[in-house]
Amino acid sequence: MHNLTLTQIANGLEAGDFTSVEITQHFLDRIEKLDQSNDGINSFITVTKEQALSDATAADERRAAGNATKWTGVPFAHKDIFCTDGVLTTCGSKMLGNFIPPYDATVVDNFKKQSAVCLGKTNMDEFAMGSSNETSFFGGVKNPWDKDRIPGGSSGGSAAAVAARLVPAATATDTGGSIRQPAALCGLTGLKPTYGRCSRFGMIAFASSLDQAGPMTRNAEDAAMMLNVMSSFDEKDSTSIDQEIPDYTASLN
Repeated sequence: MHNLTLTQIANGLEAGDFTSVEITQHFLDRIEKLDQSNDGINSFITVTKEQALSDATAADERRAAGNATKWTGVPFAHKDIFCTDGVLTTCGSKMLGNFIPPYDATVVDNFKKQSAVCLGKTNMDEFAMGSSNETSFFGGVKNPWDKDRIPGGSSGGSAAAVAARLVPAATATDTGGSIRQPAALCGLTGLKPTYGRCSRFGMIAFASSLDQAGPMTRNAEDAAMMLNVMSSFDEKDSTSIDQEIPDYTASLN
């Protein structure tokens, strides 16, 4: 199942080919085997196993009740730069090694409203200040195609996790190339959206006039599906764009 794209997983859940609990457990098993071992990729800082399985169960119940969204039950991961209520948020730094936010970033909240299933928080260069993902306090991230090489940064954990098929997609951020460069080095599709399209509220800042959240996926279709959820106008972000958000998947295929 891990070779399915984000879109294929969403379609499979809708068709009843598998449940959210089944596919969530499948990815959690891969993370434990390929990421958390001594020779692992180290793409995750925090794996929220119990919460993910609980959310997957709730997603299956929502789907059974007939009010599912495209994203209900779909597994993914957040870069550890987004504040997550009750879940460790480190930004790759020892300074935030015990920081558990009391609120969610807007991007995080957007996914929760869709009943998506977050598997955990991905590794990154400390405070997003790097392009190799070797500066994280929690250890460097390895490129899954060749563990002797870097995955790029600062969103190297998100890129490595998607490339290794540990998650079908992950959120990321880009200030001066932190999505685009690791996407290129890991053979993925990464997009830095127009500034203001995705809210920066709850996203730990590097350079506020340049920071922007975006998707890390395997193809353009999945990136469009991610951007549909990540995009929103947010009064809590003074640079958020108050414009209609199109369906980015509408003209595909």
